[in-house]
Amino acid sequence: MTAEEWALAASVFFSGLAAGFLGGLCTILRPVLAAMDGPGFRNFMETFLRYAGNGLGKAFNYAWSGGMSIAPIVALVLLWDDPGSTSFVLTAIGLAVVVVGVLIVSNVWKTPHYKLMLAWDPEAMPAGWKAGRQRYFTINWLQLATTWGAFILFLTALICL
Repeated sequence: MTAEEWALAASVFFSGLAAGFLGGLCTILRPVLAAMDGPGFRNFMETFLRYAGNGLGKAFNYAWSGGMSIAPIVALVLLWDDPGSTSFVLTAIGLAVVVVGVLIVSNVWKTPHYKLMLAWDPEAMPAGWKAGRQRYFTINWLQLATTWGAFILFLTALICL
């Protein structure tokens, strides 16, 4: 395998991890969370985020988000001699999708929303908690579409090499 193929294979792998994780959140965990009352949802999110933001959970999150950001950059550098090639263009589009749909959405919308949800008092849920829960679901669906889109773009770029 060439270095370009390795970089694109890594892009496919890490975007696939993200797509699988977010797919589980959206299709399995979301219905469970939607069935919870306010305090149950708030307390679950506190426990979930404690594990997602520490130890192996944090490492996994950094691995898939970092991997699907860095590997395509490496691939683009390696493909730089032919910027008009299908593989280069698809990889560039995939990287743009990751930057906007994963990195920006996570840092500008998702992480601040996590902090907002954790500030809710489970004994006195705010009036708009259901809208806040729906916003969390919407962000996850958006990132599911983003990661699947990146996965397909990177896979197609790899196939086109």
